[in-house]
Amino acid sequence: MKTIKQNQEPSDAQERRAIKPVICYPIDNLPSHDSSLYANARSKMKLVESIIIPPRDAKAFEVPAGHFFRIVSVEGPQVGDLNLWNRDNISEHFFSGKTRALHGTHVSTGDKLYSNLPFLRPMATITHDTLDWYGWDEDGGSVHDVIGTRCDPYTHMSLNNEEYHYCCHSNLCRTLSNHQHAKISEIEMKVHDVLNVFMCTGFTKETHQYFMKASPVRPDDFIEFFAEIDLLGALSACPGGDCSSSHSSDSAKCYPLKVEVYKPNDGTLKQWTSPSLNKYSKNHGLS
Repeated sequence: MKTIKQNQEPSDAQERRAIKPVICYPIDNLPSHDSSLYANARSKMKLVESIIIPPRDAKAFEVPAGHFFRIVSVEGPQVGDLNLWNRDNISEHFFSGKTRALHGTHVSTGDKLYSNLPFLRPMATITHDTLDWYGWDEDGGSVHDVIGTRCDPYTHMSLNNEEYHYCCHSNLCRTLSNHQHAKISEIEMKVHDVLNVFMCTGFTKETHQYFMKASPVRPDDFIEFFAEIDLLGALSACPGGDCSSSHSSDSAKCYPLKVEVYKPNDGTLKQWTSPSLNKYSKNHGLS
């Protein structure tokens, strides 16, 4: 939060403020969203796995390239924190910062989730979102953000001077540790900034601080993704529940979430190929 009014405005202050903004990363040259390709593939897809994530906990799941997965609300309004890795190389993982720079602070149908440098390629594409009707509210809030960093015990200790062991960061660490058969100390740095699924967030108009408000998600709402590469995912059911008042505590009402993995209709993805590594990294032998 910036400190303002320590200095007098210069004579051309209004002129400087009036300069028009430009988009940092125009995406016109990226491949357009092929809605018909995904619609055809999901028209007769079959459920192959269903995983329940208990409240204040996390679970891992795997999704083969060319399959779909959904995150589903099953009992009540609940926010989830999603991590994604390359199943065969967890050094490649979801890059929320670049995804945000390309698609904006909140994502929905047609947006892609990009991996970190030096890989930088689409890991997953959002193919359906039952909350796309929400849009932007009068507070400037929207759903499915790539702003927040996940609740964690370190920040909680700094702000509240107490330990809490069911933060999303803690849950994701335990889950990845179990999946990789490695100590948490060995893999904690592989847990990364998240997609805040179903979370309703924005920035306050006065101080531009990150805010959260009650999620509009209800049972049977879901967000659906297409796996562009072989994925390892982990989802934490946030201890903040619908994030209407607090997180990192046992006070909020929390509900389970569900992950469903679907196999597409046979023969519907003949023209689809998994994206290769970023051309720059390939040209320079970086990956």
